[in-house]
Amino acid sequence: MTTATTASNSPARKDPWDLPDVSDLVVGVLGGTGDQGRGLAYRFARAGQKVIIGSRSAERAEAAAAELGRGVEGADNAECARRSDVVIVAVPWDGHRATLESLREELAGKLVVDCVNPLGFDKKGAYALKPEEGSAAEQAAALLPESRVAAAFHHLSAVLLQDETLEAIDTDVMVLGESRADTDVVQALAGRITGMRGVYAGRLRNAHQVESLVANLISVNRRYQAHAGLRVTDVQK
Repeated sequence: MTTATTASNSPARKDPWDLPDVSDLVVGVLGGTGDQGRGLAYRFARAGQKVIIGSRSAERAEAAAAELGRGVEGADNAECARRSDVVIVAVPWDGHRATLESLREELAGKLVVDCVNPLGFDKKGAYALKPEEGSAAEQAAALLPESRVAAAFHHLSAVLLQDETLEAIDTDVMVLGESRADTDVVQALAGRITGMRGVYAGRLRNAHQVESLVANLISVNRRYQAHAGLRVTDVQK
């Protein structure tokens, strides 16, 4: 005789919004002197996170950190990677591979969050590029076999991130990765920024379309003179 499995003996599913406390993590931002990196560093520092911004030049990083103020330090990329618990990759696409190859040792054992969008531009506007590995995040995972790679923070306006008059950034952050523990950490970090919410969006094999969507947002922004973001509907927190 076959009996139905009851709720009492089924494994309990974790609440998707039961996220860890990440307030004590040190967040490193590679490419922290660029617009996107500076914006993320500013928002995390404003939320009370300890932030280290990295650059090829320690002097440039220190100068940018001084401009951003309390809670932000500057260092060269290697020192930033060594001293951070979570490292966000916000470098230009054309420097993505070389930067990560040079930091393989420093990033070993770290949670690395890739937010790079491989894009090309021509007279018709922005268009998506597809790396041989499938996406920037998958390239990062291939280059950093001893790191834990996630993908997030692709669709954020650098202008809004750096606008000190804005208390909140009204957007969701699509988070991708292979480990639920890691994506939970990234979702929790996104939620530290007022107005943001991190939403799990699949494994790294799905990162290409998330990165590519930025080309569409650039077209939206140009047509409507906006700084558009994304909201995922019917997902209740």
